[in-house]
Amino acid sequence: MEHTEWFEHWFGSPYYKILYQNRDDNEAQAFVSNLLRYLQPPEGCSMLDIGCGEGRFAIQLAGNGYDVTGIDLSAISIERAKEFENDHLHFFLHDMRFPFYINYFDYTFNFFTSFGYFAHDRDHMMAAKAFAASVKKGGTLVIDYLNRDYVLAGMHPTGTVQREKYTFNIKKRFERNHIIKDINFLDPEGKEHNCMESVAAFSLQDFEVMFQKAGLTLTATFGNYKLDAYHSANSPRMIMVFKK
Repeated sequence: MEHTEWFEHWFGSPYYKILYQNRDDNEAQAFVSNLLRYLQPPEGCSMLDIGCGEGRFAIQLAGNGYDVTGIDLSAISIERAKEFENDHLHFFLHDMRFPFYINYFDYTFNFFTSFGYFAHDRDHMMAAKAFAASVKKGGTLVIDYLNRDYVLAGMHPTGTVQREKYTFNIKKRFERNHIIKDINFLDPEGKEHNCMESVAAFSLQDFEVMFQKAGLTLTATFGNYKLDAYHSANSPRMIMVFKK
């Protein structure tokens, strides 16, 4: 059998949407507004959303007058995102480890910890180089990632999440510099499902070194969606702005 990575099927799964249905769209919308206020992109400029999922951030960016492209590895997510396509918003199936368009976009975004999924550092480096390649000279890359110190300090080994008819039993662990979440639940037919999420616990310095090798310079870091200052101990997010 051909080996598949956990992210190739989990993000397109209906159970993923059920588990994370409480995500705050208003918070996401406010984040995009704060980001655009900070970046001041010219109207009509080109933007790429890498790991776009079903397109919630790409749709917001396009709604602000920009020419936006979203790419994702999940065929199901891209199929859903394509329902929102128009003259200024397009979605494509694509693996972030490989270049999409070269030196093409004014702004490239990677939202909501849509990086760090790979087991091997060489794949993360491939993705970093592909991210950098997408941006024009003088362009900007923004990465929104979890803050490892904050997450590890507050991590509970076990927990239960109730969503509709589903009880998700969740175990978390830190292993091989990855934050791993094991998810177990029964579907309505009584069939047991075991899923996993694994995200690399990169520090700010890790990102700075990785993307410097890819040809980008870190110019700003924020600690939450209000774009407050970043503090390693107590900021929930690590929002990094790179320049090419």
